[in-house]
Amino acid sequence: MKQLSILLVLLIFFTSCIPLRIAPNIKDYKIKVAKKFKRKLPNNYAFIFEDPKEADDFYHFINLKYELNHNNVERNVPFAVNNKKYFLSFYETTIPTKTLDFFPVLFEATIAMTLGGQDSYGGEVEITRTNSWYLVLTVCDPNLEDCLEPNNKYRAEVLSYLRDLKLEYLSSYNNVVHY
Repeated sequence: MKQLSILLVLLIFFTSCIPLRIAPNIKDYKIKVAKKFKRKLPNNYAFIFEDPKEADDFYHFINLKYELNHNNVERNVPFAVNNKKYFLSFYETTIPTKTLDFFPVLFEATIAMTLGGQDSYGGEVEITRTNSWYLVLTVCDPNLEDCLEPNNKYRAEVLSYLRDLKLEYLSSYNNVVHY
């Protein structure tokens, strides 16, 4: 009985996918330091949400919304809330979910045993990746103060603006004309 339970555990282990890294699942949005979300991003607080649209759709959305004519679209885009000027920067980034799959190794070993020790194709452990895309938005004022920092006095109104911007983007038509 003990051998059967060990065999069952090994069978489950070798036929299952083991997650090595899981991309975060953000239902609405998250506020956190961008560098803690992904190392290559700035050390500012950021408004982060999943991007279900195609690559560069947010770029084209911002370009059209603020009439930028493809000039400085990703960094320091000026906007105003309650007659106060702010600057929006955004980063499109991906975080992959990686899983380890032992099934090909187990399958090849079974075929080799069935064929009486003949050479098989040599199954390898597979690592599968699925990417999740995110938009990371940072906002500063003309004095370069981080407006999403928890103690910033304008944080609430900037967050309200970013929530509305996100909803506008997600409800906009997907197929923006790309130049």
